[in-house]
Amino acid sequence: MPIRVQTEDFDLSAEVARLRAGDARVGAVVSFIGTVRDINDGASVAEMELEHYPEMTEKALEDIVVQAKARWDIFDALVIHRVGPLKPQDQIVLAAVTSAHRGEAFAACEFIMDYLKTQAPFWKKEQTPQGARWVDARTADDHALAKWNAASGKAEKDA
Repeated sequence: MPIRVQTEDFDLSAEVARLRAGDARVGAVVSFIGTVRDINDGASVAEMELEHYPEMTEKALEDIVVQAKARWDIFDALVIHRVGPLKPQDQIVLAAVTSAHRGEAFAACEFIMDYLKTQAPFWKKEQTPQGARWVDARTADDHALAKWNAASGKAEKDA
């Protein structure tokens, strides 16, 4: 279960090759890459800086992957999240999942991203023409998370 928080960029092909190396059971690999947008909430974004608490953030990411493994029959998962200053079009996050079949891999990868967006302790600050601003959590991300809680019967209890 590789989890990394780093400033360096990553290579999708190399990361996926490492994730599935030597595991002949793998019939599906699903990956998601998030990138920095040049516009957010109606303002141009020249740079986004991500901050985190080392160890606490890695622990949160590990917990998310453990939850995904408990819900779906997946073999392994990889999460790489970048921190520090990033420019528009820079890669910011990679989630990749291996399984025997695509359905499990797609669901687990989406679950990891939905939980990562709402449960992982990252703080984002954007540089806009009007100055720096912190990025608030999005209601859409909370709704995406709620669907997983509803699926497990936890929606009302955790809300």
